[in-house]
Amino acid sequence: GRLDSLKIRLIFQARMESNTSSSLENLATTPLNQIQETISDNCVVIFSKTSCSYCTMAKKLFHDMNVNYKVVELDLLEYGNQFQDALYKMTGERTVPRIFVNGTFIGGATDTYRLHKEGKLLPLVHQCYLKKSKRKEFQ
Repeated sequence: GRLDSLKIRLIFQARMESNTSSSLENLATTPLNQIQETISDNCVVIFSKTSCSYCTMAKKLFHDMNVNYKVVELDLLEYGNQFQDALYKMTGERTVPRIFVNGTFIGGATDTYRLHKEGKLLPLVHQCYLKKSKRKEFQ
């Protein structure tokens, strides 16, 4: 009946849209939006490349601190270049790693190490976890 043809049309439409969504203008969420969403959802985010040794160092640092972190490997992303452009706009550098703690850009690997040496990194991370657990209580 009519409902079935409507269903078929919707499925067909969805299929068409998923095929074209590889073009950037159809991305409802731009790389910038996706980055902002990722850094507000995760206490620690490392924008990285699989081939980058500084990125590995940064991951190891958080791993050794027993801190959960989210990694976005730009070289594995279809839109890695656009993400790097967006990160450049946000942070003034194209280099990786670009590291965000508690929604704030803290720097690359060297900056992050310095913060850790000065004992400032863990408090930043803890601040974020406290904020997140408070948010959970209100929900």
